Amino acid sequence: MKSFLKKKGIEPSFQNYAIKALSYMASGLFASLIIGVIFKTLGDEVPNIPAFFSTIGDFTIQPIVYGGAVGVAIAHGLRAPSLVLYSALFAGAYGAMEGGPAGSFIAALVAIELGKLVSGETKIDIVVTPFFTILVGYLMGSFVGPYISSALIGFGEIIVWATDLQPFLMGAIIAALMGLALTAPISSVAIAIMLDLEGLAAGAATIGCVSQMVGFAVGSFRENGFGGLVSQGLGTSMLQIGNIVRKPILLLPPTVTGLILGPVATVWLQLENNAYGAGMGTSGLVGPIMTLDTMGYQTETFVMMLVFYLFIPAILSLVMFEWMRKKGYISPGDLKLDIS
Repeated sequence: MKSFLKKKGIEPSFQNYAIKALSYMASGLFASLIIGVIFKTLGDEVPNIPAFFSTIGDFTIQPIVYGGAVGVAIAHGLRAPSLVLYSALFAGAYGAMEGGPAGSFIAALVAIELGKLVSGETKIDIVVTPFFTILVGYLMGSFVGPYISSALIGFGEIIVWATDLQPFLMGAIIAALMGLALTAPISSVAIAIMLDLEGLAAGAATIGCVSQMVGFAVGSFRENGFGGLVSQGLGTSMLQIGNIVRKPILLLPPTVTGLILGPVATVWLQLENNAYGAGMGTSGLVGPIMTLDTMGYQTETFVMMLVFYLFIPAILSLVMFEWMRKKGYISPGDLKLDIS
């Protein structure tokens, strides 16, 4: 049985389903839902922007669109055969229609893995494989996805409620955990969207993600220069995961920064965001754009973001990184990236 599954490219594991599939789901969401929100925000809020920006945004954020993108992205990540990949568009789209992003993920993942089982097994593969994959996607989207989606959203509501009740403690916890999820090969944006984080909880998550990205960007400037500054500060701190595996202590400065600034964001700043920006940090400036979309285009918001999304995380992390270098906890080259 194991040899048959391996031949079919089916390898059930935490790595494949909780890390790889979620990461590709995030790519699908970014290429559809998140970009759509950016288009819509620009079209609705920025003067003299063509009206079609809002039109693009309104269309792209529809579940049938982003769900299809999620299905295809997961199929691509799991190296599904072509007919399974194309059929995954329906599975993801229908799952999203019935259960939102979480429903899309479940429907697509199960349909893809079961679709692989029948792929290439008959002489009428062009009919059997898409028929079976689409059928499984429909069944999962109808009967399983909505319940999982409701459970995850319910859990997200508990997190939001707990943050409103205990903003100091929850602000620190959420900032630290979401920041670690962003740097680890786990999709923080997929988690935030599936949990439907909003309000103060989303604000704390944003601070945690920003702390990781900005922290590693400035902390590794000695080794990586301007290229590393941009690739980590506007790209992702996940680039450091190889170095972190070799020396986990590298996580301390940006994580401690998130622990410090998370309560500041929730208690004193009352920083809010939405689910789309909560797990993105400064990646592509999505976190700041979604903050503006949530809190409004006001001078105070711009100043607050400049201070707490850039200057303070950079200063705190840099001070800690430099102290650890002086103490010998971090050696020259520990933070070096291969970004050539």
